[in-house]
Amino acid sequence: MSWTLATASDTASAATRYRQQFDALAACALALLLVGAATFSRTWQALEFKTFDVLTAWTAPQRTALPVVILAIDEPTFQELQQTWPFPRSVHAALLQRLRAEGAAAVGLDIVFAEPSSETEDAALDRAIASAGPVVLAATREKIDSGNAALWMDIQPLQRFLDAGADAGDAGVEPDDDFVVRRAPLARESFALRLAQRAAEARGQNPVMSHSEWIGYQGPRGTFDTRSYYQALEPGLLPAGFFKGKIVLVGRSARTATELTRAQSDLFNSPFGTAGGERLFPGVELQATLVDNFLTGSGLRSVSEGWTLALTALLFPVLLWGSRRLHPAGAAALTAGLVVAMALVSWWLFARYRLWWPPLLPAVGAVAVYAAAALVAYAMVRQRARQTRAMLAQYLPPAVVSRLIAHPELMRLGGEAREVTLMFTDLANFTTLSERLSAEQTVEVLTGYFNAMTPIVHATGGTVDKFIGDAVMAFWGAPLDNPQHAEHAVAAAIAMQQAMQALQALQADLSARGLPPIHMRIGLHTGRVVVGNVGSEQRFSYTAIGDAVNLAARLEGANKAFGTGILLSAATAAQLPPTVGLRALDDVIVKGKTEPVRVFTPCDHPAVRDASQAALDAFHARDWDRALMQLHQVLNLLPGDMAALRLLARVEDARTGSAGTDWSPAVALEKL
Repeated sequence: MSWTLATASDTASAATRYRQQFDALAACALALLLVGAATFSRTWQALEFKTFDVLTAWTAPQRTALPVVILAIDEPTFQELQQTWPFPRSVHAALLQRLRAEGAAAVGLDIVFAEPSSETEDAALDRAIASAGPVVLAATREKIDSGNAALWMDIQPLQRFLDAGADAGDAGVEPDDDFVVRRAPLARESFALRLAQRAAEARGQNPVMSHSEWIGYQGPRGTFDTRSYYQALEPGLLPAGFFKGKIVLVGRSARTATELTRAQSDLFNSPFGTAGGERLFPGVELQATLVDNFLTGSGLRSVSEGWTLALTALLFPVLLWGSRRLHPAGAAALTAGLVVAMALVSWWLFARYRLWWPPLLPAVGAVAVYAAAALVAYAMVRQRARQTRAMLAQYLPPAVVSRLIAHPELMRLGGEAREVTLMFTDLANFTTLSERLSAEQTVEVLTGYFNAMTPIVHATGGTVDKFIGDAVMAFWGAPLDNPQHAEHAVAAAIAMQQAMQALQALQADLSARGLPPIHMRIGLHTGRVVVGNVGSEQRFSYTAIGDAVNLAARLEGANKAFGTGILLSAATAAQLPPTVGLRALDDVIVKGKTEPVRVFTPCDHPAVRDASQAALDAFHARDWDRALMQLHQVLNLLPGDMAALRLLARVEDARTGSAGTDWSPAVALEKL
């Protein structure tokens, strides 16, 4: 390749651009896949839950319009009643009598009465339930470990209480790993649902409840009207008629507890703790929240995951476009804007439509795509920086670069005489092809062709001197000594023809466009030339000059006459080992020279090689019949072989005398 030390512009080829785009696309897709895999982890779920908690704290109305009263069995109650837990059931009976007397709409006792106590106590509660209005008692489930299996057992209230008119509902809830209850219970006969239904019936409302997937918290602890249990027992502590038409829930509400289990349903962590609020939330207030959700429809439903995936997929091309078209700061601003927008949309859906849409996946996906695209862009910038710093290496063969670095004094005009093997290549039909292609398409074809051929030259120790249109000039044996330069040059020529055959995609594309296929012709010659820096002090090139260069170029063109892809001179053939099979084709005379040059082409067919050599020997000996016999043998092995047909015509001319009295076994190269 011809190289200069003048400033060169950095123009990436179409193939490089496509590769860079593919790298960015692949990196972003990989980032999304990693984010998708992370969604299955507990850490991811914990982050989504924390997002739910923050939205709950931001959007909770801090009040309820539902007439609900919580009677909390709290520390003051234990102090005032001077009773240990569980309280005597006659105490609960007295409470029910007070509530019935004041006209409570429905009562829910978040207490499990599964075991009998004394007959007197049970009978008192039995009678109170029978005379009271709607009463719902808590049921639960307990896990029993039995050997290798875990069994769940339903714990129901005593049948006598149910026979007295009480309903039973499962008060169990499912806290997440952080002991915050976010999901509404799935039980069809849950405690809160039964209480809501009985309250609706008592108030003359439609008992059809609004079911939700997620709990819609109305506020932190204390949002519902909460009174101590003992206040409802002692006259005068609450106004007369305080409970009229209200839904009353009774349950434990101690601020300290050693157990936070499903069966106990005593205290849970609060979603408001994430936003700095009180961390503990009583089970009885959780039941009140569920009753509110059922009766007012304030619970939350999930947005379909399909929308989340669709949005994430939509963000992919948008961010990829932004990373390619915008300044890095602009791409970062776009990503930040999208993340903020998704957070606002999630908040809006949560607050306005009671829809839970986790923004974490699209938000993290957007950041991941931006980060991946930015990383690829950074890598590309670094790569371009390395390419700029190594600009000389892009224009010079690596060996030349290494030598110039080691010997800066060589960067001067002048050269040295060396024996080298030179190569010229050309693409057949390319002129016709280029006339039917646009300039961009022509460059694209040439770029693919040069990208395929140049590594082969370098891999065999050659130097790419220059590109001349669709031609390549290269040589072996300089700037570094290479005793096997001829062998390496022939090996490169064969490999290049094989690589040309392997460019099936290029050939198929040309065929699909109705364009002729392209073929490569290669000429090789070994001789002494001057190699070095040739040019002016302002601009010079590392190249080779001399008669040997011209002969190599002429041999490339002579391939058309012989129908060959590789044509090499006798000087090159003389330096090849016997393992390289060569077929002698003819003797040619270069313009301005008197000595003929025998030309060869690589051939793996021994019979063809022997017959071709015998035909040439007979032709030189004027043994026309033997020459014709050998050529016919070649044609039997290679029907239509142009080299054999051409020599056959010359033999016929010599035999009939039409060649004239100045007959010569060699032919002028310019006549081919």
